[in-house]
Amino acid sequence: MRNRFSVNLGLAICLSILASAIGTRYGSAAGPITLDPARLPRIAVIDARFQSYNIEMVEVTGGAFWRPYDAPSAGPPPAAPPLAQPDRYADRAPIDLQNPRLRRFAAALSPAYLRVSGTWANATYVSDQDGAPAKPPAGFNGVLTRDRWRGVVDFANATHARIVTSFAASAGTRDGRGRWQPRQARRLLAFTRRIGGDVAAAEFMNEPDLSTGTPEGYDVAAFRRDFGAFHAFMRQIAPRTALLGPGTIGDDKRAADMLAAAANGIDAVSYHHYGAVSARCGGDRTPEAALSEQWLAHTDQALAYYRRLRDRLAPGRPIWLTETAETACGGNRWSASFLDTFRYLDQLGRLAKAGVAVVMHNTLAASDYGLLDQRTLSPRPNYFGALLWRRLMGTTVLDSGVPIQNGLHVYAHCAREVPGAVTLLVINNDRAEPRELILPNASERYTLEAAKPGDLQSTMVLLNGRVLATNDEDELPPLEGTAMAAGSIRFAPATITFLSVPDSGNRDCR
Repeated sequence: MRNRFSVNLGLAICLSILASAIGTRYGSAAGPITLDPARLPRIAVIDARFQSYNIEMVEVTGGAFWRPYDAPSAGPPPAAPPLAQPDRYADRAPIDLQNPRLRRFAAALSPAYLRVSGTWANATYVSDQDGAPAKPPAGFNGVLTRDRWRGVVDFANATHARIVTSFAASAGTRDGRGRWQPRQARRLLAFTRRIGGDVAAAEFMNEPDLSTGTPEGYDVAAFRRDFGAFHAFMRQIAPRTALLGPGTIGDDKRAADMLAAAANGIDAVSYHHYGAVSARCGGDRTPEAALSEQWLAHTDQALAYYRRLRDRLAPGRPIWLTETAETACGGNRWSASFLDTFRYLDQLGRLAKAGVAVVMHNTLAASDYGLLDQRTLSPRPNYFGALLWRRLMGTTVLDSGVPIQNGLHVYAHCAREVPGAVTLLVINNDRAEPRELILPNASERYTLEAAKPGDLQSTMVLLNGRVLATNDEDELPPLEGTAMAAGSIRFAPATITFLSVPDSGNRDCR
């Protein structure tokens, strides 16, 4: 006991000295922090399409998807997720991918990856006709017609996006022995090429660890066998398409075994992450917890699990997060508000710093977690956060040197297309206390805040004190910075700020 006490005392002294040293360099949690952008070292490089998005397959085909909280309910679709109930859905027509407003707002986020997948893709029949048959063939629950997929290809080409998808794995794709056959995948890939499109990357299926839409009793052995057939087919038919896998959502042995089954055949490790399920599926998250350090750290915990698996099973492969949002099952009521923009941008900052290559938000324009309202296509606060990230944050990631602390998260990148410049993302997730940075350079400030003090659940957001909204011609508002002199910069509680430092002279940003 005496030895243990001595060790603990020594450890406490060391931690005290370390804390004192950190405080000297960075200041206390509420005190000023001095940061020199010129000296921030490069720690990672992310894909040019790092910030990307999903349009679910059921949006393309039409059908029942997660019902916005203020929309009428519908019966459950045939391929309902395990947690689903009938009143959680709303029928929706296929998304109009020709809509100029949708295209304009999507193009503003490009370059990006457009992922067309999701639970319903696991049992969607690829038709060889423009019009839909009266009902899906046996073993399928939905139909993707040629005209609908042509719309996806046209949309991607028009918005400078590259398509990522997955394929059906339902009973209708299998032979008499239950083995997956590539006929449907072959049809989709051949038609895509014929109309001038390209599939940049593909997962075999969506979330195989949930096995939704697959034959009863689908297990790891079946996935290993199917992925082997998928890999051989894709390498022969589409050798330039990057293979992603396993596309799982869990953090258990089943997900680990599925990554092991696919590890030798993938170009990148893919996974999905939602910190919880929404109230739609029985979740108990509250808006009061939305800015907590515990909630924001869920992103790190999920990545740590998959990174450990990657390092052991597929060393050196990049990591893609191909589906994520505030919560699963369409998001909570506040996922459409400014309150979720803290999670959205903090998640991008954390994952970029950790070297994750690509992050695909779910969705572009469906249910409450869409970047755009699905009925009006009006940009939500997360969209404006995404737009600022796209315009200001480059692909070279720097170490800000500021450890994540309660109420202050600082991420740093080389600025986009401005040699030598640095952009800082400063998130004050403390609802009551301001924070402060001291910079040796002049900067341009872009601060997002609630339209009314304290009303973080508003769908209206201010940029440097001005409301962000489109005009009558559907043009996006100008994103104008405010000039800041060198020295101290104060960040009010519950605000998000991008600081562009054009004259930083950072060597890693040349």
